[in-house]
Amino acid sequence: MGTFPALTRSLGHYCIKKSRSFYFPNPHVYSNGHQYQIHRTLLILDSLSSESVRLRRLSDSDSGIVEVNLDRPAAKNSIGKEMLRGLRNAFETIESDVSAQVVLICSSVPKVFCAGADLKERKTMTPSEVQDFVNLLRSTFSFIEALYVPTVAVIEGAALGGGLEMALSCDLRICGEDAVLGLPETGLAIIPGAGGTQRLPRLVGKSLAKELIFTGRKIDGREAMSMGLVNHSVPAGEAHSKALEIAREIIQKGPIAIRMAKKAINEGLEIDLPSALELEEECYEQLLNTKDRLEGLAAFAEKRKPRYRGE
Repeated sequence: MGTFPALTRSLGHYCIKKSRSFYFPNPHVYSNGHQYQIHRTLLILDSLSSESVRLRRLSDSDSGIVEVNLDRPAAKNSIGKEMLRGLRNAFETIESDVSAQVVLICSSVPKVFCAGADLKERKTMTPSEVQDFVNLLRSTFSFIEALYVPTVAVIEGAALGGGLEMALSCDLRICGEDAVLGLPETGLAIIPGAGGTQRLPRLVGKSLAKELIFTGRKIDGREAMSMGLVNHSVPAGEAHSKALEIAREIIQKGPIAIRMAKKAINEGLEIDLPSALELEEECYEQLLNTKDRLEGLAAFAEKRKPRYRGE
């Protein structure tokens, strides 16, 4: 239980209140204003490290790209207590890493991204324990959503239930054409409880979201692309390559500008347009006195690639 205060502070940094004040070069500038129920739900996790979630930092020309690899093959990457602990630890590590510029959530298990909740483990829980677990799962996905750098879900194979909800919390989603995506919870007499009922309609619209949730229907990558659920649907096995291509484009841009763009878009969509335009103005103002802005202008005048440092 030694990690309880630290996690409470870290999640609270993003989640307890909404603020429009920024400070640089500290990159931790994005908050989405949700209230998280973390104090009680943290008690169901211990402080041991997880073997089912691994961090990999790319190097050389790909420096700034961080991969979070899900690796629980025996359970098709289903999310139990250990994997949830691993996700929490991984994203807390990224949150404190000033060198991170974009995050890819990938699977090391062939033909599966994440099969959802670990139902075998769930069967052993009391109703109170289930509620605690789902609350922490929801807040963890919101923590991913609020991360200051762009996040990309790289989906090959199944992304079901909590697996799709995790992908929905990312900024971008790339999938193989034969991916299988769905929220089948109503077939278990429950509902998507980790953000699915809220994030899905915001992406595909209310009517389509209701159809997918009411029926629990599974769709492939092509259909997911056609309804706007994913950004790109590519031939099977090529999702990671496409995600890397996009990540490499992102890391060439001004890091602070990317953070401010994410904040302006995410928070602006939750408020009225006049207030959102004020937010955009405030985000823009934060960039005026950065070294990166001057570097961009100098690089343009000198006809060279800019060398941004996040300053």
